[in-house]
Formats: sequence, C-alpha cells, structure tokens
Amino acid sequence: MKILIVEDETVACDNLMEIIREIEPETEIAGSIESITQTVRWLKNNPMPDLILMDIHLSDGSAFAIFDKMEIETPVIFTTAYDEYAIEAFRVNSIDYLLKPIKTEDLKRALEKFKKITRQDLLKYITQVARLAPGQTYRDKLLIPDRDRLKPVDIGEVSCFYTTDKNTKVCLKTDKWYSYPGTLEQIEATLNPTEFIRANKQFIVARDSVKNITIWFDSRLLVTLDVETPERIYVSKNKAAEFKAWLVRKS
Repeated sequence: MKILIVEDETVACDNLMEIIREIEPETEIAGSIESITQTVRWLKNNPMPDLILMDIHLSDGSAFAIFDKMEIETPVIFTTAYDEYAIEAFRVNSIDYLLKPIKTEDLKRALEKFKKITRQDLLKYITQVARLAPGQTYRDKLLIPDRDRLKPVDIGEVSCFYTTDKNTKVCLKTDKWYSYPGTLEQIEATLNPTEFIRANKQFIVARDSVKNITIWFDSRLLVTLDVETPERIYVSKNKAAEFKAWLVRKS
C-alpha cells in the first residue's frame, strides 16, 4: 500500500509516519507535502497513491481547494484539529476524519476501514452523505460586539479580519476596527471563498478591498487594502499564484 501524506506541520507529519511504520510496516510513504500547490503538482506528475492522509489547514489555504482544482478518486483520511468540516470532508472521497493529536488506535482503525471498503462502497457512501448534507451556505451578515450591543453589518462592508496571539479583529471599509469572536480558521469556514481569502496566518482579506499588489524581492506579494492595517500583508511565494488567480477570477 502506498500512502501520500499532505501535512504542513513537521511534528504532525513525523507522528503520522511513526504510527504508520508501527502498525503497517510494509506500507510505502509515497510522498510528504505541505501545501495546496505542491499537492496538485504532485498528483499530476506521479501515479495515484492507494490512500491520502490529508490535513485540512495547509500552509497556503484549505485543503478542499485541491478538490476544486482537480478530480481525485483516491480515498482520503482527513487529519485535523477542527471538527466543523466533517460533512464537507465526506463529500470529497473521505473515508474517515481523525482529530489531532492523532492516536495510534484511531489511525489503525481508519486503515482497517480503508482495507475493507470497496470502490463501489465508497462511491455509494459519498452519494448518500451528499444527499443528507445541506448545500454550502455562506454568511452574508456579521453581528459585531460593540460595547453593550451587537452591531449587524453586511459582509460586503468588511475589508479584512486580523488576528494576533491575543484576539481577532474585523475591519470595516469605514476603517473602523472591532474585536470579533473566533479564530481565523473558524471565520474562514463561514465566508464565501470567491470573496475572501486567507492571505497569511494573520489576515483574511476581502477581494474588493485589495487596492494594490507589489511583487517583493523574494517573490512574495505585498498587498495593500482600502484601509490601514496594523502590519503589512505579505502573501508567501507558495501562495502567490493562487492569490493572483483568486483576485481576477469571475464571481
């Protein structure tokens, strides 16, 4: 059996490899990659593995973007620290969904499940889940805490979301900043990906708020919005192509 690991955290990747060697010593690790871009390139240029172990939050965005870019028939076991993506995961060939930190017994059970399932079983299961699951909807309004009240705001009024180690904030096009509950990962899952993108670990930006892009010396992008931000917004070299494609994509 050949397994491809898609994981951007070195410790988590090493942990998966160690568990696999322990419970399935005959298994071959076909590759270990950490981003959407690398995964798409690898899958296009290599024979399909028997199974993919995939984290959802990768270095350049959500792993679900991979399935938007290409058709993948290989079964997937998702490994993630978040449990809010289970329904979406099972729509894209997922046969299991493991929460981090991954335990030996959990991965062993998932691999045993993989060995028993047939291609016909997988297709039938995905179809059933898709019928049961509601269609993807995205937030069109926010309720922003403002002193002792909640302020309703149209999502089109948002320029960006920004996080530090301590809290998360939302900035409106009026250049007003408000504290906002939740992590960027949780917020990103509720936003329309054609209108918002995770630029880096600190920022989610609105498409119509991007006013200028400067190509930096190391191929990173420096993004300027229609509002003042607490720090410069850099898009990594790995994510630059995706960011530019997102910006000019038709809605």
